[in-house]
Amino acid sequence: MDTYDAIVIGLGAMGSATTYQLAKSGVEVLGLDQYSPPHSFGSSHGDTRITRLAIGEGSDYVPLVKRSHEIWREIEGQTGLELLKQTGGLIMSVDGSQGQHGVANFVEQTEKAAIQYNIEHENLSKDQINSRFPQFNLTNEHGYYEPESGYLMPENCIKAQLTLADRHGADLHTDERVMSWDSADNQVTVVTSAGTYAAEKLVISAGSWINDLFPDHGSWFKVYRQVLYWFDIEERQCYEPLRDMPVYIWVYGTGEADMMYGFPAINGPNGGIKLAAEQYATPTSPQEVVREVGEQEIAEMYVQTVEGKFPGIGRKCLKAKACMYTVTPDHRFVVDFHPEHENVIIASPCSGHGFKHSAAIGEVLSQLVTTGKSPIDISRFSIQRLIKDAA
Repeated sequence: MDTYDAIVIGLGAMGSATTYQLAKSGVEVLGLDQYSPPHSFGSSHGDTRITRLAIGEGSDYVPLVKRSHEIWREIEGQTGLELLKQTGGLIMSVDGSQGQHGVANFVEQTEKAAIQYNIEHENLSKDQINSRFPQFNLTNEHGYYEPESGYLMPENCIKAQLTLADRHGADLHTDERVMSWDSADNQVTVVTSAGTYAAEKLVISAGSWINDLFPDHGSWFKVYRQVLYWFDIEERQCYEPLRDMPVYIWVYGTGEADMMYGFPAINGPNGGIKLAAEQYATPTSPQEVVREVGEQEIAEMYVQTVEGKFPGIGRKCLKAKACMYTVTPDHRFVVDFHPEHENVIIASPCSGHGFKHSAAIGEVLSQLVTTGKSPIDISRFSIQRLIKDAA
């Protein structure tokens, strides 16, 4: 039986970052994944993920995303891959909206975080947004603009970190499914479809498969199917590659589902424009999730979310992809030790807003493995809050 200092289960956003940081620190680490990441079966695919420095979900996230931006730039220098593109970011909302990720008054909360951390930003009226960004057809929204926001390329991010993990000596076993794990006598044993491994520490960063590996607490982690759409651009003048267009979050009504987010035309007008909404009505599982996107679903997305809001975006959908969010009851992360096993760490139920923080969370998890603590405060991501709420 092969023995390591640490084993990481799941090599997506959090797991690839953790494996890289552990290997970089000189830890003998085994990374396991049932697929061959980067792949399109989980939560970390689809070309782009928004990143923003002022975090409306809570100012305690800001140190994570600021550190992540530093790490992304370091990795770009080491690998030559482009990971982070800072296009500017715009958050638009109407008064009285229910907000984003469980937070009401999302624009105002984002601005508070920006002021607290001295992050450059502007407050924009509806008329200012319409004049500056003709890609949006607003009615009565106001906005927050942050020039250092932008997008990450998730497949490149995962690929780069696994490349560096391998370069630093990590063992990476892909297409190898974890069947079970056990912790006893200060040692963790992991059984996979190909073998059995032992380690002093285990990190479970399995994303939407968390309930398979942490089954006694499935009520804490709900999995929701999400769909990403790329709609055709019929009027090209607003969406040329050099045209100023930010990433955006757009809350256009007061209902829970009245929001979308999206990106510039990163592949030029011929590549369409990517946008998505979020749904938390119907839970699913990785085994049951519908990965195909039907024509009726596409038509409803256009009518309900796109039509009338973007000049020159047509009904034709160039492509659509499904992914999954793993969501806690309060939409916050879990980054903490297992409640029954002090040598096991649970990570990555990140509630739909985790990728931007993943590089720093990987560093945090590496620190938890090696020293048991991190200089970044992660107390609000404790699993104890879920235990308390369930009591």
